[in-house]
Amino acid sequence: MILGVASGGALGSLLRFGVGRLLPAAPTTIPWGTLGINVVGSFALGLLAGASLARPDASPALRAFLGVGLLGGFTTFSTFSVETITLAQSTSLAKAGLYVVLSVALAVLAAGVGFSLTRS
Repeated sequence: MILGVASGGALGSLLRFGVGRLLPAAPTTIPWGTLGINVVGSFALGLLAGASLARPDASPALRAFLGVGLLGGFTTFSTFSVETITLAQSTSLAKAGLYVVLSVALAVLAAGVGFSLTRS
């Protein structure tokens, strides 16, 4: 299971790095790449969580690979936090606040939609 989490984390981190390279953020704009990564990752984790409840016999190793490893490596709360501080210092508190509200609201909504899709 440890190797699964480690390999999933490596893959998720590489995916995040690739998306970040495609959608680089300037310190004065909303970091759309990180926002998108966290929303997509939250949706996927919602799907996984819902599917795991529906299928308790699913492989714990696969759930760890996908949830803790792949999606844990892909999403990034620490980058979101630093980007928020950077926005607040380089642009405005309003833009930083908008980024926080968008990130939290959209990520929670995406997780809820993903979870709901497996429960119907």
